[in-house]
Amino acid sequence: MATARDGSLSGLDSTIERRGLRDHVYERILQLLLSGEVAPGERLSIDTIARQLDVSPTPVREAMVQLERTGLVTREALKGYRVAPPLGLSQLRELFDARIMLEARAARLATPATPQMLEELRLAEEAHRHMGERVITALRAGATDVELTTAYFAADAAFHRVVFDHCGNRYLTEMSETLGAQLHRMRQSVLHGVTDVREAIAEHEAIVDAFASDDADAPERLMQRHIEQVRSRSLDLEQA
Repeated sequence: MATARDGSLSGLDSTIERRGLRDHVYERILQLLLSGEVAPGERLSIDTIARQLDVSPTPVREAMVQLERTGLVTREALKGYRVAPPLGLSQLRELFDARIMLEARAARLATPATPQMLEELRLAEEAHRHMGERVITALRAGATDVELTTAYFAADAAFHRVVFDHCGNRYLTEMSETLGAQLHRMRQSVLHGVTDVREAIAEHEAIVDAFASDDADAPERLMQRHIEQVRSRSLDLEQA
């Protein structure tokens, strides 16, 4: 491919490459935080992480800015970044209250589902089921695989994202993305106790069936019930 005289294509390639590196670094640091290898309040050195990942400090710094938005890390003036504490019970309750309102409303607005949405939802449900089965197998073997569990949560988020993508309200979608970032903090608490995988798989399947049915109230009802069940299981685990 020819390069423009002003270097625009070269610059675009460089931008894409840089973004890919930043995203890779972000995922690596996210796994580190979710694994519990670094304690709440512990300082995160950009230079140290850069050396460990064999990258320059720039993508690490950019990843830290992203992680700060999730609430997983906090930045202190002149002191750098530290690992944030997990969400407390009152914060978890507030998070789920907001999630119930957003997701139930998005399900209502996405009804009736278009054929394209149903196809995307079924594919997302299958991907979530596949990752869930792998997590169940690992749990039965007594193994803790942070990378696998992180991928499971990503598949779960992708399923819910389909509904927001088809709800026709960009502001709800933006709000869900902000809320989704905060869910990472919840997963700090539940990462090593993912015991509700079977239930989540069944609930996602019920949501797909609801969107495929002729009952206009079913998707909203099943989505709200699903988030309420997730809330109940998460709070029970947190209080255990």
